[in-house]
Amino acid sequence: MVVLIVAISVVLLTIGWFAPLIGNRWIRPLEEQAARFARRKALTVVCLGLAAILMRLALLPVLPVPIPGVHDEFSNLLAADTFAHGRLTNPPHPMWIFFDTYHVLQHPTYASKYPPAPGAAMAIGQLVGHPWIGVLLSTAAMVMAMTWMFQGWFPPPWALLGGVLVLLHFGLFAYWVDSYYNGSVAMIGAALVLGAFRRILAYGRARDGLLMGLGAMILACSRPVEGLIFCVPIGIALPIGLLSKRQRFGRVTIIRVILPLAVVLTCGLLFLAYYNARVTGNPWQFPYVLYQQQYFNYPAFAWQKAGPPQHYSNPQFEAFFNVWVRKAYPLSWKGWKDRTWGLGWPLWYVLLGPLQTAPFLLFGRVLKDRRMRLPLGQSVLCVIGLLCVVWFQPHYTAPLAVALFVLLVQAMRHLRHVSIHGRPIGIFMTRLLVILAFDWILIQAGHARLDPPHGWRERHAQTINTLKSIPGKHLVLVRYAPKHNVHEEWVYNAADIDASRIVWAREIPGRDLQPLLDYFKDRQIWVVQPDILPPKLERYPEPALR
Repeated sequence: MVVLIVAISVVLLTIGWFAPLIGNRWIRPLEEQAARFARRKALTVVCLGLAAILMRLALLPVLPVPIPGVHDEFSNLLAADTFAHGRLTNPPHPMWIFFDTYHVLQHPTYASKYPPAPGAAMAIGQLVGHPWIGVLLSTAAMVMAMTWMFQGWFPPPWALLGGVLVLLHFGLFAYWVDSYYNGSVAMIGAALVLGAFRRILAYGRARDGLLMGLGAMILACSRPVEGLIFCVPIGIALPIGLLSKRQRFGRVTIIRVILPLAVVLTCGLLFLAYYNARVTGNPWQFPYVLYQQQYFNYPAFAWQKAGPPQHYSNPQFEAFFNVWVRKAYPLSWKGWKDRTWGLGWPLWYVLLGPLQTAPFLLFGRVLKDRRMRLPLGQSVLCVIGLLCVVWFQPHYTAPLAVALFVLLVQAMRHLRHVSIHGRPIGIFMTRLLVILAFDWILIQAGHARLDPPHGWRERHAQTINTLKSIPGKHLVLVRYAPKHNVHEEWVYNAADIDASRIVWAREIPGRDLQPLLDYFKDRQIWVVQPDILPPKLERYPEPALR
């Protein structure tokens, strides 16, 4: 496979050297039409958002609606269900010990540990018909926000190209849209902040201050730590930029920009404090921090020290928190180096991939651009921030992706003008990269069709469908094997547990199930053994019921 890729690359580069303007007769008119279309900025933004929705829906036959399977996804779905019911959190359940699960608070309230913005977006989708609709709409909004942001940084044709690259890279096959992490929400916030920054310095309009404040609050409600790191350079560059333009703008204009920004930030922080108070009982304590204290007893940052292992009511938690976490993320210099090295591959693949990496061969020219200092500084700070955390998921990089794609488009602009011995190689290369980006859709679609998803997620979903086909309400006792894979968790419930048709509870060795069975005596009781293939679902023995 590698040999084939190298051979194809050599052939393409040879063609580019001897015939750099190949296909110019057909491609040039298309580029001119795209440039004319790009000048209609509002239409461009709307059309790319609609394209994100329609293209992803067209892929449903080969890439169906994703099935949740990771702890984080189920926690976000709990938040979505909670918000869809018109609540910020839920009261603790009297039988909570049997429902206790990963990344979910049980006390003082029953809620997701994650910030509210991704769940709120999926709650909109749930109200429409399915939480994934919220993910899809968020992805479309992200493509629109990124295109709008590019329009503030680049000429219209390049802004259109940037929007198309974002759509193709994040909007179709990436786990941004094919999971329930919903990293698109944080990208929306970062794009609004960075796009508003350029417009504030160019026009001094109040609405751009409003949009910057809105973007900052979306970041605070989705990825607060990474969002804060992303906004620090903005907080430094914006006052400097406004002061340098004070003769042009005047004091009134500056106040007109800062005032709506301050009002939105204040309102957003008040909401966040109110949300924290409702979930944790303390306006200054985030649910994530409280969960770390109650369950992990393990640091989030590399310089912190681990506390002694806690003990839990069930063996699955013991295996996850006391064995897997501490083995996978050792707090040592070697552990940090291994994590840092392991960070490189997913960071590169998720954010750029092979096609978007090629323009960065001209990164030296990008470094000389004064306007690129801000996104470059944001990128460096975001990477440093990611290296400081103990564990890493690619969607943590959502704010970084925004700054990185600004640098990418600028690198593409430089690549376009590359000429070697009078040969316009850059024109050939930029055209080739765009064509390959569209071809990548077909490759990915073919791969999805030939390699459909399988595994425990599908077995879990099939068990749910089996139970839904049986009339009445159900209580399912999950009986894990001693060597159960702690990443395949079946015990996740909806926001309103008592009203749910299916309630999932874990069997806990040494703990009497009778209080649980008495509480749900009006339900059909089942036992599922997920570690048997296929999972074994059977009735709970009737003699044990009282």
